[in-house]
Amino acid sequence: MNMKHYVVLFITIMVMTTAFIVNNINYEQTIEELKQQQEELKIQNESVQNQNEYFQSINLKWESDFSYHNWNEIEMQANKMVEDSGGSFEKSWALFLIQKSEAYDIDPFIVYELIKVETGDTFDPELVGPPTQYGHAYGLSQFMENTAPWIADMADLPYEKDLLFEPTYSIQLAVVYLDFLYGEYDNWDEALTAYHRGIGGLEQYQEENGHAASWYAIEIQEKAEENRNLAFAN
Repeated sequence: MNMKHYVVLFITIMVMTTAFIVNNINYEQTIEELKQQQEELKIQNESVQNQNEYFQSINLKWESDFSYHNWNEIEMQANKMVEDSGGSFEKSWALFLIQKSEAYDIDPFIVYELIKVETGDTFDPELVGPPTQYGHAYGLSQFMENTAPWIADMADLPYEKDLLFEPTYSIQLAVVYLDFLYGEYDNWDEALTAYHRGIGGLEQYQEENGHAASWYAIEIQEKAEENRNLAFAN
């Protein structure tokens, strides 16, 4: 075999070796990409499972709770909320709100009026609040990401940011948080002002004003009483 043949053989071997290395690298990259996709699918599946469990729990609680209520009274309150909102607050949301509020012995119209104020009368479940030093607030009840997780834990609910845009999830968080705040202060002026300003903000407001009767707390309570009276007057 002459030198020319050796050179050809060497080049052939080098080409084959290079091709093998490139193929091996591509194979490893493909395996890594498949692993990443598998992990993403796993996360998505867990998210779907959490949401399914949450909504199943809602259905079970719904069926058990409503059997103990006077349906006519519930219907009147729900209809008033829908009417007052101009149809923006859906009746299914109203029925759920009433059921959850009464389970915690909270006036449903307090929760409804809170949502009305928080969304600027829009009742938009996909509402994103303006930027603050703590981030944005989301959904009907305008919860922030630094508050919602521990309230969800207190409510024994799963937490994911996307759930804040689910109307019934947002409503339930609001009810549980209001129950917590009312339990802390035993009056609605402080509980509602704390919801609006945060616990630190409530303390600052009280120091500056000598009371907790903020415009937010007064408006919600007055409107709640007005709509409750109208609901039962018909």
